[in-house]
Amino acid sequence: MMRKKRKRGGPIACSCSSPIAAAAAPPLESRRAAWTGMGRAAPLCAIAAANAARAEQQQQQQQRRPPPALLVLFSLGLLLHTGDCQLQTPCRIQKCTTDFVALTSHLNSALDGFDLEFCKALRAYSACTYRNSKVCRGNLVYHSAVLGISDLMSQRNCSKDGPTSSTNPEITHDPCNYSSRQGAGELRGGGEQTPPTYFFCGLFGDPHLRTFKDHFQTCKVEGAWPLIDNNYLSVQVTNVPVVPRSSATATNKITIIFKSYQDCTDQKVYQAVTDDLPAAFVDGTTSGGDGDTKSLHIVERVSGKYVEMHARYIGTTVFVRQLGRYLTLAIRMPEELAMAYEESQDLQLCVNGCSSSERIDDSGHLPLPVMGQLLPPGASSQTRSVYTLESATAKCHEKMLLKDIYFYSCVFDLLTTGDANFTAAAHSALQDVEALHPRKERWHIFPDNGAAGQGQQLLCLSLGLTCLMLVVFL
Repeated sequence: MMRKKRKRGGPIACSCSSPIAAAAAPPLESRRAAWTGMGRAAPLCAIAAANAARAEQQQQQQQRRPPPALLVLFSLGLLLHTGDCQLQTPCRIQKCTTDFVALTSHLNSALDGFDLEFCKALRAYSACTYRNSKVCRGNLVYHSAVLGISDLMSQRNCSKDGPTSSTNPEITHDPCNYSSRQGAGELRGGGEQTPPTYFFCGLFGDPHLRTFKDHFQTCKVEGAWPLIDNNYLSVQVTNVPVVPRSSATATNKITIIFKSYQDCTDQKVYQAVTDDLPAAFVDGTTSGGDGDTKSLHIVERVSGKYVEMHARYIGTTVFVRQLGRYLTLAIRMPEELAMAYEESQDLQLCVNGCSSSERIDDSGHLPLPVMGQLLPPGASSQTRSVYTLESATAKCHEKMLLKDIYFYSCVFDLLTTGDANFTAAAHSALQDVEALHPRKERWHIFPDNGAAGQGQQLLCLSLGLTCLMLVVFL
């Protein structure tokens, strides 16, 4: 009897005329059939069947393997799923910072109540960061802001608990507060609240003018000249000669007119002259506006020497000082208000600077002497300064370490007048810039080829002569 064979997958059938049937046979059985001699074409049939089976296996594997495009979409889906919450609720630390800047941009550290308002704004800033703590936990800007808030609270002795400033213009809107009006207007316009742009202008010394565009000039401008003349404010200065038969002048009178504005203030006039720097307006009042709003008020910092005027309704601050026999002025004002004037009001030193016929400097560079004493143009020998270039430089260096344009203005004034009070005037003018100028990177102006260049030329000339002598005689 023949031994029965165990079946492993059905009967074995192979024929060259039936390739599909051959391909359906398992590869092992196909190879066995090829070597056992089943049929005349068994070897060829078995090889064909084996190849067909391998092809079918590869096809099945490819069908089971997802295409590359599907893998990419799947991976992207996982990423989107894991970041789903962040896409729905983005980190809004920038909005927190913008609100804080808007709440504090109008504050002045020299003004009473600064710490109270600043702490309220800090607490609002802190609350905003807390609300965004979950969605911003991986944001470096967020963590920097949190640390910065903590440092500022420590510096200002702010308590964590207390009232906070509201960032809702509907609540904080005050018609006699320029910053508040700006915020409410921006919200109604549909945009984010952004702080307004401010201009700075200053006049001091012999006299030196810094315009709204940060152009630095030294002018003669003898007599009365308008510094500012727009729809909200007028400032006029009167300059007189400093020394006999010299073109150099300095300011001995300042008149400031705050024009009436809605229900915030009536027109107020302030006037200061040498040895009379009052802490009140001409009408005897110290503020404008009704009640306790104080949309305009005067603060006396040093009796008879230094006063500040704060006009909240137009976002403007004015400093007036007396140093020696002459006055200085510094002002900070919103750009849109400073540029609000008619064609007939175009003669403004803060806007357009001095005319070329009134300029003493050469494109901002002061005509400092190379050596010896300075004799101002048109002056006699009786008006010579008691300072030399070296002694004037040393004197100014006591107050100002950086050799910027304020330092060289100090040297120029000492050489021109011999009056040491001009050193204090230049130093105070720089302090006013640091207090009022909105952009720190522009506080200091350095001459390129002017006064500093002349000193360098002198040094190079001396070194050159020394080298020439060594070559000739050695």
